[in-house]
Amino acid sequence: HVQLVESGGGSVEPGGSRRLSCSASGNTASTYCMAWFRQAPGKEREGLAFVYMTGGGSPIYADSVKGRFTISKDSAKKTVYLHMNDLKPEDTAMYYCASSLPPCSKLVASGYKYWGQGTQVTVS
Repeated sequence: HVQLVESGGGSVEPGGSRRLSCSASGNTASTYCMAWFRQAPGKEREGLAFVYMTGGGSPIYADSVKGRFTISKDSAKKTVYLHMNDLKPEDTAMYYCASSLPPCSKLVASGYKYWGQGTQVTVS
């Protein structure tokens, strides 16, 4: 079993920046595939960014955040970050991190077994 804990959410003005963190504990073998998702009220969960916790491979981003959001990792700390820049009101959502064993489903939510409780980001 894996526990994922997100932090870093809050309120930010348009154009501002925010860094979210996701710390993993437990059976961290299941954190090989790590991703960030978000879900706004009345909308489907959206995959934002993906990274391999160990090993190489380039991160993958959704078009909606490419160039504004960056995913990074600290494998030793089993922590993944989402650096968000130039935030817009439409970025307002609950943000979740997720993990799984391979094969990695990248930005597809159904492929992830473990989810954090989410952290709210409000841009206004």
